[in-house]
Amino acid sequence: MNYVYLEHEPRRCDVKVDTGIAANDRNDIAEGLSRVLADTYTLYLKTHQYHWNVTGPQFRSLHLMFEEQYRELWAATDEIAERIRALGEFAPGTYAEFTKLSSIQEDNTVPSSDQMVKNLVKGHEQVVKTARDLFKVADEAGDEVTADLMVQRMQASEKTAWMLRSTVE
Repeated sequence: MNYVYLEHEPRRCDVKVDTGIAANDRNDIAEGLSRVLADTYTLYLKTHQYHWNVTGPQFRSLHLMFEEQYRELWAATDEIAERIRALGEFAPGTYAEFTKLSSIQEDNTVPSSDQMVKNLVKGHEQVVKTARDLFKVADEAGDEVTADLMVQRMQASEKTAWMLRSTVE
């Protein structure tokens, strides 16, 4: 079977949104949210992979901790995507889109349990950086809802990174 793959720009919504945020600001915020979504989804997938594949003396504790973390990340992806939609834009939802937008790299191998933890620390720190960049844009545009969502994401990822760092110190 031959497959044809088409590259295309993200679809734009043609719906009128009048909530007090300028259209160009909504677009910039939606683009930033798309990057946060891509980072969050990529980190979710990485965390879930580690949950499945962790081995070693800390297996049980890491297996359970990774499950707790990927469940939280999964819920976050929905909140972020729904915020994009509330701003009147379509949310990215394909691996190809996430790969283009994410600043978090996928793994090509299954790392050791200690390396898994270190990789997840880096991933959560990157989510914080991406969210922090968007927070500034949302705050300047008067988008308190997105700014609040970014505060929640930064808080969750900073706490998770701290807990992960504490397991390998």
